[in-house]
Amino acid sequence: MTLGDRPHVLVIEDDLAVRDVLRRYLELDAYDVTLAADGPNGLAAARDLAPDLIVLDVMLPQMNGLEVCRQLRETDDSEVPIIMLTALCETDDRIAGLRSGADDYVTKPFSVKELTLRVGSVLRRSLVPAGPRPVAGLLMDGDLTLNPVSREALQSGSVLPLTTREFDLLHFLLRHPRQVFSREELLQQVWGWEYGDHSTVTVHVKRLRHKVEPVRAEPRRLVTVYGLGYRWDPDPEERS
Repeated sequence: MTLGDRPHVLVIEDDLAVRDVLRRYLELDAYDVTLAADGPNGLAAARDLAPDLIVLDVMLPQMNGLEVCRQLRETDDSEVPIIMLTALCETDDRIAGLRSGADDYVTKPFSVKELTLRVGSVLRRSLVPAGPRPVAGLLMDGDLTLNPVSREALQSGSVLPLTTREFDLLHFLLRHPRQVFSREELLQQVWGWEYGDHSTVTVHVKRLRHKVEPVRAEPRRLVTVYGLGYRWDPDPEERS
């Protein structure tokens, strides 16, 4: 879609009461909403309708949310932002959701207002206005080129498929090369959270490395500074 249209949110949730509440609140916030009650129908709706964002429950009948997310990311190569709904006590579900490609998560029971704020925050990052895309302000490092305006990333001239959070993380790191950031600092600077599960950062770092490192087992760009956090090391040819 282009800015100025109503963003389209797909809610995949098997609980009828939760679906109805989410639909009403999202529509009040000027979103078009499509509902799905199970994994297969949710996956089909995501493929057919190309929503701007998906709210996806982990525990779904017939196909769980983790598999829906995995298929969208790996099989369909979709970059649609996904917010996962997980149980408060299920840390493994949260980590698994992030590893499967989710951009964000909200734990149940949740405040509907909090969820709608998260939806708005993620959409603001992911939606790009139509029209000419300026090239000023490009960030370059070796074979990587990142355009913050069009939110496009290229590697060796080919489009690098990044989720919304992966793009935000790469953008932040490229703007602050050779600086060490703790997981808490990245959570604040990239996610905008004052508190949260630090494993969110860990999982996104692993996912980003999988895409940008020439040798994934030996990261040389996005490196771990043990006991402190992470640092982006520019390509040697870019260093001054």
